[in-house]
Amino acid sequence: MIAFFLSPIGRRVGGALAALALLLAAYAYVDHRGYARAEAHYKGIIAAEHAAAVTARNAETERQAAANNAAKAREAERIAKMQAENESLELKIKELEREAGEDPDAGRTALGAPGVRRTNKVR
Repeated sequence: MIAFFLSPIGRRVGGALAALALLLAAYAYVDHRGYARAEAHYKGIIAAEHAAAVTARNAETERQAAANNAAKAREAERIAKMQAENESLELKIKELEREAGEDPDAGRTALGAPGVRRTNKVR
């Protein structure tokens, strides 16, 4: 085997094999460097997308909290308005009951003028 590589054809084949091995090593080195650059590039893109997703998630959470708080405020305002209307109606009912109790014609079968006025206030 050694005699073959010492012959002129063997030296050429050995040189060609050495050149091929050198080319393969250079290709592997360049391919690895390219892979490393692509890995770094896409890790940067993924990190940026992750940061954007976190920002979007936080913004959506804040938007939902603001919408919920606004809805709660509107609800509280409506409840307060309804309670005020309810108190007003209860005062009217008490006033009408008091007037009905003081009406001298309360025992009659027909309504008098004050009874008609009280009935009209209920409408």
